Amino acid sequence: MWAELYKAQGKYAEAAPLYRRSLTILEKALGPEHPNVALSLNNLAELYRDQGNYAEAEPLYRRSLAIKEKALGPEHPSVATSLNNLAALYYTQSNYAEAAPLYRRSLAIREKALGPKHPDVATSLNNLAGLYKTQGNYAEAEPMYQRSLAIMERVLGPEHPDVATSLNNLAVLYLTQGNYAEAAPLYRRSLAIMDKALGPEHPNVATSLENYAALLRETGRADEAAEMEARAKAIRAKYE
Repeated sequence: MWAELYKAQGKYAEAAPLYRRSLTILEKALGPEHPNVALSLNNLAELYRDQGNYAEAEPLYRRSLAIKEKALGPEHPSVATSLNNLAALYYTQSNYAEAAPLYRRSLAIREKALGPKHPDVATSLNNLAGLYKTQGNYAEAEPMYQRSLAIMERVLGPEHPDVATSLNNLAVLYLTQGNYAEAAPLYRRSLAIMDKALGPEHPNVATSLENYAALLRETGRADEAAEMEARAKAIRAKYE
């Protein structure tokens, strides 16, 4: 518990030895192939990833994945989570060739084990769509973002902040392609949801304002963009 608290506070130097000690205790008490050891390995790997220490994180993620595959079977949803985590590590390093098959396998497992309309499936769709977008493969990314959004709306309701995030992701895709007519209403709806759900002074509202302002500038509406950017700047100043 203390390790998680320190990690949440960004106190990595304090968190790391606690995570390592927890891992050592679990390995000794349960054996090196126990699923709880896999969870401990994942926690330590996440800490290293957050520090940008990818070389230390990768073997821990891989060992965690191997333990889960052996203990739980290759089609278990927990295996999908480990695949997603390892893929995210590679994505962060722009290693898309390694990330893509892991994201695809994670998605396939979740669809089969949890059903095609589960929130974890939406997460996998969003992650894979983000990778395709980064690679410029917009035709593959768009239906995945749309399907992820539809699942989130169905499961969480149309006014949930996670729905706003999905709307924003799809809007960014359209903006990247210069499809401003499709992007604008998505940005507006995302901003409205964030504003209502989180309050007008929340940092996520600032992000939504900045994103919509970027579109307004692209479409020649500089004065409106400046107003939104000023509001976003004022919000961020409250948290500095």
